[in-house]
Amino acid sequence: MWWSENRRRVWLQRALLGGCLLWLSACGFQFRTAPDFPADMGITYIQTDDRYSLFYRELVSALRRNRIALSEDATTAHTVIRILADQTGRRTLTVTARNVPAEYEVSYRLTFAVDVDGSEAVPFEELVLTRDYPFDETQVLGKANEEQLIMQAIARDLVGLLSRRLTAID
Repeated sequence: MWWSENRRRVWLQRALLGGCLLWLSACGFQFRTAPDFPADMGITYIQTDDRYSLFYRELVSALRRNRIALSEDATTAHTVIRILADQTGRRTLTVTARNVPAEYEVSYRLTFAVDVDGSEAVPFEELVLTRDYPFDETQVLGKANEEQLIMQAIARDLVGLLSRRLTAID
């Protein structure tokens, strides 16, 4: 008796799982894949003043993951990504009654342009992302680390935005 109930439960679970999979495929759900960069981006040069910024390191990593060859010379590259501004900032949002910061906002500003085979494919664009986080004066070391992690996450988000902009180039 219990065996048939257990079997029926397993059958219902499988039917429910199959129905969910069928529903997900019918609604157009797809896992996120790597961006499809244009074929012209086979050799890319990144022109920037700061090769040690969080954004630059994340961008180089993302391009290499997508098998984009990076050139050290702009004349040999088909695509030139010009990073004109790569700036981070922090400002105090709120303070306590004792005039101690209680919340900070970190921001990342990026200005870029893209040239493909000598012609401007993407004119100057500016991207600004901000995030805020609470601050506790008793956990100063942990909050400094949290700020760095937030900056890295923002840099990754900016690389994602730039990647989507690059995939839209004709």
